[in-house]
Amino acid sequence: MNGTLQEIVSLAEQCRCGNNHHNIPIEQMVISHDAWELLVAYLQNKQYKTVAIIADDNTFAAAGRQLCDMLEKASVRYTVCLVQPDENGDVIADERSIVQVLLETSNDVDAMIAVGAGTIHDITRFSSYKMNIPFISVPTAPSVDGFTSMGAPLIIRGVKKTIQAQAPIALFAHMDVLCKAPKSMIATGFGDMAAKYTSLVDWQFAHFMADEPYCPFVHQLTEQSLKACVDHIEEISAREEKGIHVLMNAVLQSGIAMLIMGQSYPASGAEHHLSHYWEMEFLRQKKRQVLHGMKVGVSTPIIIERYQRVFLPMLNHLQERSLATNEAKWERLRATATHFQEQLQSLPSPAQFRAMIEKVGGAVAPEQLGIDQELVDRSLREAHRLRSNRFTILYFLNELVL
Repeated sequence: MNGTLQEIVSLAEQCRCGNNHHNIPIEQMVISHDAWELLVAYLQNKQYKTVAIIADDNTFAAAGRQLCDMLEKASVRYTVCLVQPDENGDVIADERSIVQVLLETSNDVDAMIAVGAGTIHDITRFSSYKMNIPFISVPTAPSVDGFTSMGAPLIIRGVKKTIQAQAPIALFAHMDVLCKAPKSMIATGFGDMAAKYTSLVDWQFAHFMADEPYCPFVHQLTEQSLKACVDHIEEISAREEKGIHVLMNAVLQSGIAMLIMGQSYPASGAEHHLSHYWEMEFLRQKKRQVLHGMKVGVSTPIIIERYQRVFLPMLNHLQERSLATNEAKWERLRATATHFQEQLQSLPSPAQFRAMIEKVGGAVAPEQLGIDQELVDRSLREAHRLRSNRFTILYFLNELVL
């Protein structure tokens, strides 16, 4: 992966899209069977004396204990913070978890090491940022594309907010650990990547309609990651080592694409807004949480159906439609109608998308996740308001179209 990382850095420097690309601070990225040895060597090279391991009970058992054993052999001092679950047994990236990490991490540590999946990384990313120390990523499953990004999606007073914090300075993923990850974690990683079908369309739409920053190179990186997963769905669903490696590479590359752009537009559109809305409702009702990638695996075909059933006919009959406000945006859409017709027609149908998700073992219907139709309908009307600065087709349909 280091070779790929250097190639991406070089290509990003050559990009002439006009955007201020963010630097990639990741010094080393490893996916291998000797990840622990390479991590220890990295710490020694950095001359770090003490590190803080941030994990939960499950991820510590999956990888944290092995890593601690290696640190002891190398005489690297470490502390361990096991983030405590809530009353439902869920580890949540919220104020309680962040305060726990900050209280249990001494001021003399040189770096934090996030050992876990997305939630542990979000907690560590924000906490290390606030402590002004670097953090190192140790993914325990290829379950989310946020390992290498800057954004930390947090629950603050019950509301989902993405805080721009910092990317890891290095990442070490052990293939043995990744291959032993639960099938549900493989399915959630695939679901997060498959959601790029709609997030990329939403991003282009925001660029054309609201002048949001856009980069063809970042789009290409994200699209390549999506295609790699779809092309290797057989190996991924069979949990073959090749498939797991492809999926891990894909989620990391998608995260780097967000890092270059400095925000999550390439990888997070209306399908993620529905997922976040459902998450907040479950927290309000004190219900057990559902894996992020499972939710977007369910929300994405709902968004595809809405866009193909409602927005595509609108593009086909522009002369018969009108806007409540902002005629300029309507004229801009008219000028780009052909492009978005092609984009929407190129998406997999909802049935085709669900077949892919089902193949890797993911949920395909809201009721499988405990989400009723009333919540789905409400989220389609309201979820776009979670990020008022994020212009999506769903926002357009709800706020600007009669």
